[in-house]
Amino acid sequence: MIRGQIVPFQASKRDIDRLFDCNRESAQVWNECLQLAKDYYMKHQKWISQSELQKKTKGRFHLHSQSIQAVCHKYVFARTGAYQSVQKGIKTSRYPYKKKDHYNTKWAKDGFKINENGKIELSMGNHHGTREKPIVVHTSRLPEGHIKEIELCYDNGLYLAVSYEDGKESNSYGEQNAAGVDLGEIHTIAAFGQDGGSLIVTGRKVRAIHRLRNKKAGEIQRLQSKCKQGSRQWKKYQRAKRYILSKSTKQLRDALHKTTKKFVDWCIEQSVSDVYVGKVEGIQRNTRKKKRVPRKQAQKLSNWSFGKVEQYLTYKLEQHGIKLHLVEESYTSQTCPVCQKRKKISSRNYSCTCGYNEHRDIHGARNILSKALHEEILHFDVETKMKYLRIA
Repeated sequence: MIRGQIVPFQASKRDIDRLFDCNRESAQVWNECLQLAKDYYMKHQKWISQSELQKKTKGRFHLHSQSIQAVCHKYVFARTGAYQSVQKGIKTSRYPYKKKDHYNTKWAKDGFKINENGKIELSMGNHHGTREKPIVVHTSRLPEGHIKEIELCYDNGLYLAVSYEDGKESNSYGEQNAAGVDLGEIHTIAAFGQDGGSLIVTGRKVRAIHRLRNKKAGEIQRLQSKCKQGSRQWKKYQRAKRYILSKSTKQLRDALHKTTKKFVDWCIEQSVSDVYVGKVEGIQRNTRKKKRVPRKQAQKLSNWSFGKVEQYLTYKLEQHGIKLHLVEESYTSQTCPVCQKRKKISSRNYSCTCGYNEHRDIHGARNILSKALHEEILHFDVETKMKYLRIA
């Protein structure tokens, strides 16, 4: 399987400066892609192809040829993603337009050489008929496996994002039990299995990180607004803001990885082969324009990291031979599976006049599973065995 790992490194001051130059040069490639695409569209009324883009940027920049191609690939990928969003009717979608000062540089295939002592040589290609001296970095944390790509990234310091093949095969799919999943902002994951086994993984740590980040960033922003833009004090506040955002991003990533890992472990215990997740895409979009949504609720929806959860679940479940399916979840949290009455509730438990009673999030997961298996909301006549987990 293809995996990724963050790798710190050491290098001479001269090579560190050259690495920063690489990211600045990659930004120039990106900006050129934007201009070429715009000019091509104005002339031909259609988008420039990837091969044509690579042909027009080849040999024009002080980078390895594959590094230039990688930027072109990223531009085309971003443009394709924006097109798909427009086709779905997402009005806030925009095609790539913003110019950059720095952009990640990628080395693939023949663009790098790794020695046994952890020495990595990053090729800069041939320029004016002469092969340029490679950039040399040293690390002791390279992953075991066949390294396929190396990307130079920055987050309060340079680091390498390494993609590698770990040599492990995914478990084969075998149909067994199914589970429904209701993603939430208070409880990140609520799951219900066919046999009555259920799981709730709290999202309170994720909420706490978001709230602290917003509070600290807001305090700094208020102080920064009183300074002249570009002044020494303004830059000091800017560095502090970047540090807080960087730290909170790492904390959130760690918490979400732990959350999804606990769910995958539960799926293995319950012999689950198919996971049906309710689609919540779009619920947080344009929250500022929705007059009926209170300000605090709008902020919570904007902070909701359901996309990351879906992304982490997809590859972690696939590794164990478990398939993930997205299901339309409309009215699953309101409908009683016994008498089919709809009822909006504000408490943490769903109770109906017919006698049905269940935890609200487990209730939603039950109905999502029923909708996936039977195409309608039906009652599972099994005893719920709930397991509640916290993230340390």
